[in-house]
Amino acid sequence: MCFTLVTIIMPPIDSVFFSMHSPIRLAVLISGGGTTLQNFIEHIGGGRMLAEIALVVSSNPTAFGIERARAAGLPVAVIRREDFESAAPFSDAIFARCREVEADLVACAGFLKLLKIPADFAGRVMNIHPALLPAFGGKGMYGHRVHEAVLESGARVSGCTVHFVDDHYDHGPIILERTVPVLDDDTPESLAARVFEQECAAFPEAIRLFAAGQLEISGGRVRGKSV
Repeated sequence: MCFTLVTIIMPPIDSVFFSMHSPIRLAVLISGGGTTLQNFIEHIGGGRMLAEIALVVSSNPTAFGIERARAAGLPVAVIRREDFESAAPFSDAIFARCREVEADLVACAGFLKLLKIPADFAGRVMNIHPALLPAFGGKGMYGHRVHEAVLESGARVSGCTVHFVDDHYDHGPIILERTVPVLDDDTPESLAARVFEQECAAFPEAIRLFAAGQLEISGGRVRGKSV
């Protein structure tokens, strides 16, 4: 397995400096089963992630992730995209709740809806994608669709990407990636399982780097810095 810090060029997002809580307060956005949310819960419970989940927001009122959140005693808000005319007011409603709980960082954990990032959350929203961006990303590329596309392409390497979120699907400054081999006998299911193992390490690591002040967005790139 390989762990690398990677940068890409995109329209600039200014670095954001603000006072964070200790432990860092997370708002976690979900749309489905909540496996990444559960990974956070287990990392926090095991002392491997210095964070607290202040809010879980689901775009889907029947998402199993809601049950996971409630079982862990976490506050949940359901905000449906269908209740808003466009992505802008939908996003406004979500970030209003994030402000209410004083979230330091918003983590998109299997969140399938397009967000419009307000100025005060620029550089404070992360997403994880089950492929090596910029390949195999964009609208409609989620879940097993991603792994099917990787296998159909003949790629020999796949993995996951953690990135800061901008106003486009699966786009924004890349924080880190983890890679896995694509095997000759892989199915979408077997590849997904191998990638998810790396997701379970990559997202908490990106959050740790953020909380430690070791990430800086400069010129549209993420650069590590010493503190």
